[in-house]
This record gives sequence, C-alpha cells and structure tokens, in this order.
Amino acid sequence: MGEYTEEADSSDSQWGHNMRRIRFNDREILTTGLHRRVWQDLFHYCMTVSWPVLFISLAIAFLVFNFIFATIYTAIPGGIANLNPTGFAGAFFFSVETLATVGYGDMHPESLLGHTVASVEIFVGMMSMALVTGVMFARFSRPTARFLFSRVGVIRPMHGKPVLMFRAANARQNIIMEASARLRLIRSTVTVEGYRLRQIDDLILMRSEHPLFVFGWNLMHIIDEKSPLFGATAESLESAGAIINLTLSGTDETTGQELMARHAYSAKSIHWNHTFRDIISMTQEGLDQFDYSKFHDVEPL
Repeated sequence: MGEYTEEADSSDSQWGHNMRRIRFNDREILTTGLHRRVWQDLFHYCMTVSWPVLFISLAIAFLVFNFIFATIYTAIPGGIANLNPTGFAGAFFFSVETLATVGYGDMHPESLLGHTVASVEIFVGMMSMALVTGVMFARFSRPTARFLFSRVGVIRPMHGKPVLMFRAANARQNIIMEASARLRLIRSTVTVEGYRLRQIDDLILMRSEHPLFVFGWNLMHIIDEKSPLFGATAESLESAGAIINLTLSGTDETTGQELMARHAYSAKSIHWNHTFRDIISMTQEGLDQFDYSKFHDVEPL
C-alpha cells in the first residue's frame, strides 16, 4: 500500500557496501552488508520495478544486444549480402531484423561465419522474446487487490471498554468471498536481561472473517486485560516504535484469484478518543448510500 518503499541503493564509505535506504511508514531504515546482484534475482527485479524503469531497461538491453552483434557483423568481411545502408548502420539494422526473427529478405548472411553468427543471434532473440513475454504476462496477470484502508486508526469507547478500530473497503465493489483479517502489534521491548528485541503480538479482532466483503468493514480490537495494548498510551507506543500491521485476504468472485493486501500504522496514526465519521446515509429513494469521500475522516468524541 505504499508504506514500505526503497528510496535508494548505493555504496557509501560511511555505511559500508550496498547501503539501502528503506522507508517504512514515517520511519527510515538503513541496511548494509547485503550485496545486491540483479542478475541473481532478475525475475524479482522485473516484477517489482516500476513500468517505466522496466521498459527503459528492456530498451537498453535491446540496443546493447544489437550493438554487440552489429559490431561482430561489421568485423566479418562480406558476411552480409545487400547491406543497406552500408557500414555499421546497415549491420545494426540487420541485427535488429535477425534478433526479432523478422527477416525482410533484402539483407541476408552470405558467408558461413555470417550464417553462424546469425544463428546464434536468432537463438538469443527467441530466448529473449520468450523471457520478456513471460515477464509481461506475469506482471499483467498478477492478482492485485484494490483494498482501501483508512489512513488512520481510532481508539474509542464501546460497551464500556476502549476499542481500537480501523476501516477497510473493497474499491472494486465486487464480492470478495471468505475475506479474513489479521491484526498484529510490532514494537521494541527489552527483556529482564537487557536484551532488546522486536516483539510481535496478535491483536484479536471482534470479527476476523467476512463472508461477503463488498463495501466496507470496521475492524475492531477490544483493549481489555488480555490485550497487548492494555495500559498502553500514545507516548508509550511511540517510544517503543510501535507499528500495527493489518492484513486482509480473500478470494475474488470474479476471477477466482486469491487476493492479499496489507497496511501498516505507526503510533502517530492512531487517534485516541476519536471516532470515524459515518459514511452511510439514506437517500430520498430509500437507498443506502456509501460516501467514500468521508472514508478517512475522524472526529473527536
């Protein structure tokens, strides 16, 4: 949902090799010591990089491959018949036609060495097109959830007890079958031995499953004696670097695909003694109306 992003990747003498700057919500984290080699995880790179960067990377790879083969063709005397235009430019365009397995017919290999190099390039072109086609299909067919999460959470009294509440909605407004939600608290703690660690606690929801998730879902956790948030304050959560992670999953009835999305809330995102504005109203025709322009709005009690 955009709360976890990588902002930079560089080598810096102060932090060591391969420093990566990660932004998680409003916190910035530096990681060092992990050597990042794109070629060892090329598929993940192609799946996670932005569309403009992907197209630019493919265009650069296309030009580099053709430049290399054009250089080889130029070094072969009489290797290509009917070269037009002559010189490196003609060899480059011949390489483009060969790599794409187009073969217009005017230019063609004329010597044994020329045929050999063209065969190698055709093989490379076939493999490259297969890989690029697979990446494009994987990116377009990857299931994406358009779940809408409230930007903030609230803590308000309900039935005499404080309740932590978040909002979620299905922006596609189709049916998500058997939707389920998990809420977890992540914070820094110190053991009696003085050992510092990140502790993860489950926050039990009043209703963790939704049979037909269509319009909206109020996810609520009761802060009682059994809750990890019992006795916590806004200051204590912020000092512990607390993050509340909300995960939603379910099956899209339209496509049958399993969808999953998450959103993380920092301690500053929790509004104490507030409540969400009501987004449901009744029209003059007697229809229920959901006003999503108020979805993120809160107001003090």
